[in-house]
Amino acid sequence: MSASKNDETQEKKEKKAKAAPKAKGESAEPKAPKAAKGPKAPKAEEAPEAPRGPREKPRLLKLYEEQILPKLREEFRYSSVMAVPRLTKITVNIGVGEAKNDIKLLDEASATLTALAGQKAAVRRAKKSVSNFKLRQGQPIGAMVTLRGHRMYEFLDRLITLAIPRMRDFRGVPDRSFDGHGNYTLGIKDQLIFPEVDYNKITRAMGMNVTIGTTAKTDPEAKALLMHFGMPFRR
Repeated sequence: MSASKNDETQEKKEKKAKAAPKAKGESAEPKAPKAAKGPKAPKAEEAPEAPRGPREKPRLLKLYEEQILPKLREEFRYSSVMAVPRLTKITVNIGVGEAKNDIKLLDEASATLTALAGQKAAVRRAKKSVSNFKLRQGQPIGAMVTLRGHRMYEFLDRLITLAIPRMRDFRGVPDRSFDGHGNYTLGIKDQLIFPEVDYNKITRAMGMNVTIGTTAKTDPEAKALLMHFGMPFRR
């Protein structure tokens, strides 16, 4: 009996010795050597973006710099090139007095101006309350957009060459709408004369005012500038 017990205890010791954790750094089986890493494949280089070239000048801007400016300087005998009148901005606005009852009309006016100008229109609100018109201060009553730079010349080009000739019974634009400081305002009764406006999205005709700002000091100088651009004034 004692011999069998001794054998049992000996077997238990051997099992414990095998199951005991090995010291750090010692491994039960020799690990296979890692394969030598070869040189990494070069990453595919991304194609660089094509550089954006300068924006092409609008047709009327080229016309002003090459032809109109020398003609005006010779006509009015300006001593400096900087004294020659030029365009500063074009403001287009639509008044929607009925927007206080139907806000959808204001959304339609804003969408129309955005399509014409190529930039988001700003909503105009009443500056003071008028009881006779049931108008409260802060109510939206119209939309407007101000154009400068290239967009200004592009809009003027479309206005003169495409929109104005499509007016009904057109006989020329009036030449008495100058304000005495070189600015000209043109009233338009129907926005459908612009080809950008979608006829199917229009519920009613909306008039608009187009104000062309210039650096001219007198009305004759401003009129001469617009005539050189091709504005068809009545004779």
